[in-house]
Amino acid sequence: MATTEHFERTFDEESGRTIQTTECPECDGRLITDGGETRCTDCGLVVEGCRVDRRGPRTFADDDTNRERTGAPITEARHDRGLSTEIGYKFDGNGNALSGQKRRQLTRLRREHTRAKWRSKAERNLSHGCGEIARMVGALDLERAHREQASALFRSAQDEGLLPGRSIEAFATASVYAVCRCTGATRTRGEVASVAQVGRERVITAYDVLNEQLNLPTPPQRPREYIPALASAMDVPSETEGDARSLAERAWDAGESIGVHPSGFAAACLEVACRDDDVEIMQIALAEAADVTPVTVRAHRDRIEEARSGWC
Repeated sequence: MATTEHFERTFDEESGRTIQTTECPECDGRLITDGGETRCTDCGLVVEGCRVDRRGPRTFADDDTNRERTGAPITEARHDRGLSTEIGYKFDGNGNALSGQKRRQLTRLRREHTRAKWRSKAERNLSHGCGEIARMVGALDLERAHREQASALFRSAQDEGLLPGRSIEAFATASVYAVCRCTGATRTRGEVASVAQVGRERVITAYDVLNEQLNLPTPPQRPREYIPALASAMDVPSETEGDARSLAERAWDAGESIGVHPSGFAAACLEVACRDDDVEIMQIALAEAADVTPVTVRAHRDRIEEARSGWC
């Protein structure tokens, strides 16, 4: 479920030495590679945007006259993995207009084809879940890879028999949130639940079932990853944002942010950095952007101010 790992070292031709590529050259943030693109999770800098085609050359038989690449690739985002046929409306395969009689015939065929699209109730449920996942991925501005992985996770939950008696929409939302947790996409539970068609409690319950039954590889969330989004929402200067990221990283190394709400702790780091730099910020607006209460932000802020004097 995780994104593709990138190489940890690269060679600089100008200096003739090997350099590390696990950190962003601009802000020292963490780099991830997804879909052939290497980018920074903090500032969004695209370090490498080249997609390499590793499929190799195609070979054909001597008597093979049809050498075209046809058909869409197999995808997990559809219940039939994209292998079904779609019947057109006004034109045939050569682009010629169809007659009225032929269009009426295709209408009848299309109706019967739609009725026979799902072979069972399970496939209908899977189609509905994949549609919900596609809608939420678009609303959350996630990538195509997240949609594929969330659809595959929903399919696994159905194969394990976790859906009977539970909400399809809740499990679709929980699949999207689980993929965000496993791939490092900084989306809070509140953000994912806000685009769902069910309540937040049902989403949390469905995610707990997925995490327990499927043993999801969910790593602990680092508060530093939430700071860029919060700083952008509060219109904080880049220097203050950098101070907040450094403060969150020092807290992580000291073990102060382990086991706490990552978004709330990130909001507290940003508030402390704004105080140090004399930047005005409203605590209630910051808490709303972090999807926590102002009490959570104040508690983490006081904890940071008391403990940061002993950090290295």
